[in-house]
Amino acid sequence: MRKTNIVIIAVMSVLLFGLAVFAWVKPADEYSLSERRRLSQRPELTAESLLAGGDKSFMTKFEDYATDQFPLRDEFRTVYSVVSLYALAEKEINGIYLMGRHAVKVEYPLDQVSIDWALERFSDLNARFFQGRPVYLCVIPDKNYFLAKESGHPSLDYEALFAELREKTADYAEYVDVTGLLDVGDYYYTDTHWRQDKITDVAEYLAQQMGTEAYDSYRTMTLDTPFYGVYYGQAALPLAPDSLTYLTNDEMEGLEVLCLDNGTPEANPLYDLEKAAGKDGYELFLSGSKALITMENPNAATDKELVIFRDSFGSSLAPLLTHGYRKVTLVDVRYISPRYLNNFVDFENADILLLYSTTLLNDSRRLLLE
Repeated sequence: MRKTNIVIIAVMSVLLFGLAVFAWVKPADEYSLSERRRLSQRPELTAESLLAGGDKSFMTKFEDYATDQFPLRDEFRTVYSVVSLYALAEKEINGIYLMGRHAVKVEYPLDQVSIDWALERFSDLNARFFQGRPVYLCVIPDKNYFLAKESGHPSLDYEALFAELREKTADYAEYVDVTGLLDVGDYYYTDTHWRQDKITDVAEYLAQQMGTEAYDSYRTMTLDTPFYGVYYGQAALPLAPDSLTYLTNDEMEGLEVLCLDNGTPEANPLYDLEKAAGKDGYELFLSGSKALITMENPNAATDKELVIFRDSFGSSLAPLLTHGYRKVTLVDVRYISPRYLNNFVDFENADILLLYSTTLLNDSRRLLLE
C-alpha cells in the first residue's frame, strides 16, 4: 500500500511539474478557436504592475494568462463539461443547455434598459433618416423561444417583448411578425443563427409585406466543411457538427456585392467559401461582420431600393430579398456611427427594414449612438 501511494504521488508530481514547465515554456496562443476570443498574454513584470490594484495588477493579469494558456486547456474543458452534465446532472454548462441535438444559450432575464436603448436608437434613426419612407420592423426569436419551456429553463417573456416593440414603434414602423413561420429546426444545432435554406418562406413573406417579391427557385449548395457553431466552443462538449448550406441561382450569381467599410467600394463575395472554413463558418454569408454592404441586381423585378439595419442574422436573409430590389444596402450600426450614414446611404427612395434578433435586442448597448 505504501509503495502504491509513493507511485501515485510520484506520478502526480511529475504530471503537475511537467504541466507547469510546459505552460511556462510553450509559446502563448493568441486566439481560442473554440471560444472565439483572444486569449490573455503573459503580462510584463514591472514595479508599476506589482503595486497596481484590481484588474491592472500583475497577479490578476497573470492569473488570467495562466488560465487561458494552460496546457491541454480545451481537453480539460471538455472533461469538466462532460462530467458536469452527465455525471453531476447539471442543467447547463457555461449558460448552455442541450435539447436533443440543439445547444441553446439561456437568454434570461430581460434587460429592460437594453430594450429601451434599442428603441431609442430606432427612434433616433427614424428622426434622422426615415421620414416619409416605408419602415418595417421584424424581430427574430432566439432558440429559447421554441425550447425553454419544454426544457424547464427560464426565458424571456417573448410575447410581452414583441408587443412592446410593436407598440413603441407603431408611429413610424409596420411590424412584420415571422415567428409563425419559424421552428427550432430552422436553426443550426450548434449555433445561434438560422439556416438560410430553411428561411425562404420568411424571405417570401417579408417581400410580400414590403410590396415586392422574392425568388421562386434556388439551387442548394452544401459544403463538405463541418460547421462548429459558437455554442460548440462555449459548451466545450463533444457535439456533432452542423453542415453549411447556401442558396443561389443564375440571378443571384449576377449580383454586384460591394463592401464600403474602408470608405470606398470594394468587391465582396456573396458567399465567402474561404471564411466558411475559418474560425466562424457562418461568415460564409457576406464575409461576416461588416458595417456597410451593398448588393445591386441589374435583373431585379423592380427598381425599388431597400436599406436593412441588421445584426448577423441579416447576412443570410438579405441575399434572398435581392430579386425584389434593384439595390439592397445592409447597415450594421454596431460598426458604423449613424452620423456618417448620409455619406454612404441614399434613403430618399428606399424602403427601410429593421431586422434584429432578440439576442441582440437584449444586449443592445453595442448599437452606436453617434
